[in-house]
Amino acid sequence: MSRIRLNQEYRNKIANRMRVHLEQEDTIEKQNYDNLKADQIDINDNAWKVAEKIVRRHYTLDDVAKAQYLQDKFENVDTIAKDSCFHFHYMGTKETRDYDNNPKVEEATIEKHFDFRLNGSFDTDSNSSYSRDDSGYGYALFRDELKAQDNCNPDILIEQEGKDQNPHKTKYCDNNNKYLGDDDKGYGKEWNEKYQLDLIGRNYCRDRSIACTEQEFMMLQDWKKQKAQFVMAHHKWISSILKQMKEIKVGLKGYKYLDEAIELATELGLNITDAEIVRTNSTGLTIYNPKNLADRIKGMKNKREKTREEKIAERLLYEKQQSVN
Repeated sequence: MSRIRLNQEYRNKIANRMRVHLEQEDTIEKQNYDNLKADQIDINDNAWKVAEKIVRRHYTLDDVAKAQYLQDKFENVDTIAKDSCFHFHYMGTKETRDYDNNPKVEEATIEKHFDFRLNGSFDTDSNSSYSRDDSGYGYALFRDELKAQDNCNPDILIEQEGKDQNPHKTKYCDNNNKYLGDDDKGYGKEWNEKYQLDLIGRNYCRDRSIACTEQEFMMLQDWKKQKAQFVMAHHKWISSILKQMKEIKVGLKGYKYLDEAIELATELGLNITDAEIVRTNSTGLTIYNPKNLADRIKGMKNKREKTREEKIAERLLYEKQQSVN
């Protein structure tokens, strides 16, 4: 029996299957991403409680009700606005220099912007250009939903990191953003409506800076850092897959026959046959392979919310694995 030549179509099919296989592997990077993802609703809800407490000290419900009454009564009064982002500040200290360039500490207003919208900003110490794109949080949080859509790619920012703006990146970012939605529809609308308050004044958070305690400020700052940790966990997980895929594609390019490529896949833990590659189109191979289809269906099921104890246990296990690694 003659050996089957490995053409570009077959290479693409195997590469697509390998990408799906690598994403399903239970690696430390994936565990970290999954664990942090499970915490996102809680950390956002907890931070929102702090922000709401600060805002309501300044704009009390009684004051808002009075302003709403005036707005309803007079046509020329427009003072109530909903908002999800705020400037908070507290009186602290910062180090400066005197005329002789000697260090000195003086009292200063410490202020920061806190945005609770789905595409709100987060804090990161990384110099990565990807990590500075606020859309990355929504892409990481709703990755499964985006993966299930045609012409959407939640990993596009990671795949395009370090590259100039281009039509390929723009296409997928636009499709991702359109699917997720904003204030008008989709997950964005649901998310943004959950985290918003009626305030008195213009709908520009820069026009108002609300006083808070240092402790409250630090809690909110920590929340932004936790969001960044989740985004970077997504980044590290997908980056590790992309590095492996780069090597796989180099190997596939060097093979002449299909059985060589299948042997590589088998060695990497993916069992496929030449019949799957030859007879199945690329979409069917990637999505409707029995294991892939079963995983997709399982992902659609309503899952029991993990208890706090279970989350702690998983976190301790992950930290133990990291130390061993």
